[in-house]
Amino acid sequence: MKPDVLVLGAGMIGTCTALQLALRGHSVALVDRREPGRETSYGNAGLIQCEAVEPYPFPQDPAMLLRVAFKRGADVNYHLSAMPSLSAPLGRYWANSRGQRYRQIAREYGQLSSRSVTEHAPLIEMAGANDLVRRDGYRMVFRTQARLDEAVVDAERLQREVGVNFRAMTGEQLATAEPALKQRLAGAVHWTDPWSVADPGELVQRYADLLVQRGGSIVQGDAMSLRASGAGWQVQTEHGPVEAARAVVALGPWSDRLIRQLGYRLPLFVKRGYHRHYLGGRGPDLAMFDSERGYVMVPMKRGVRLTTGAEFAHLDAPSTPVQIARAEVLARKLIDLPDPVEAEPWRGARPCTGDLKPVIGPAPRHPGLWFHFGHGHQGFTMGAVSARLLAEQMAGEACLIDPTPYLPQRFL
Repeated sequence: MKPDVLVLGAGMIGTCTALQLALRGHSVALVDRREPGRETSYGNAGLIQCEAVEPYPFPQDPAMLLRVAFKRGADVNYHLSAMPSLSAPLGRYWANSRGQRYRQIAREYGQLSSRSVTEHAPLIEMAGANDLVRRDGYRMVFRTQARLDEAVVDAERLQREVGVNFRAMTGEQLATAEPALKQRLAGAVHWTDPWSVADPGELVQRYADLLVQRGGSIVQGDAMSLRASGAGWQVQTEHGPVEAARAVVALGPWSDRLIRQLGYRLPLFVKRGYHRHYLGGRGPDLAMFDSERGYVMVPMKRGVRLTTGAEFAHLDAPSTPVQIARAEVLARKLIDLPDPVEAEPWRGARPCTGDLKPVIGPAPRHPGLWFHFGHGHQGFTMGAVSARLLAEQMAGEACLIDPTPYLPQRFL
């Protein structure tokens, strides 16, 4: 059967998009070169962060900028060769991370992330994926009392403004809750509302299985072959060309390459990241973000997953896993990380925009083409709610929230 919609990209964003459309009665073909959830969505920290109502701003603190410039930390790295091509989008990123403009962006961004748990919940239930999910939050841990005090004040502000819940923990309380810690820390902010997933790629696969149960199809193909065909769109797959009246570009960090072929120049860039699993020691009970050092430790099926911050580089540049090496040294001072599972760290890329918000809506100059990408660090978190918003627009339904702030037309 000829599909109504082609969805290009089988990560969390694309898979949720296809699923939300199928739940509304559309015939959908989900197209990717690999199985669902094997790229960016596989490699994240597995958190559904409903408390993450403010996007990561570009650092403004001179001391931190100096540390980044000299590559002294585990949280940020960059390739000097990539800086010329990244200067324009990073310039917009910096400008949009300040003052009233950032506060407005955060309000719009938070409309999505604050609904992440409530929108994932029914999909997790329908997909039979409750065995993958914990519902007891995660902890931001702090090494110094001053930084902990600042974080508690900020958490109290977010609690007042948007109703997120947290618990401030002393060093003693943290040590009791996390007996694997080998070192006494100042304390923690325990965000209690987020959910954590023991295998992020597996959750995407469960959603993809649900898509098939609801009448959708999954096809291996070359998304870059997308072209206009008659009154619709065509893509080449392992079964030959597949056509549909509408197509959705949900290719994460590869989206820019495809839309450039169609003449679009949006301020997009990637932040690469690394992870590695470790077995053999006692890991943290809950996911733990070492806030002052910029890495995350998460208990998962394959062991303790250690994930890094951002690396600014070309998408396909060779790996430079200096951050994971630094994070490993830091993490081993806190817990036992004896045996790495992978021979080499895994690498992925987060798709980002110059104004910190995702792109969700119709392509300005191509009827039947839709854009759905640019979620930065929170594609896994926002997948369900963002896909619902796109599906509601495509179906002509009343939207859960106003889609205007996320439309691609804002860049034109």
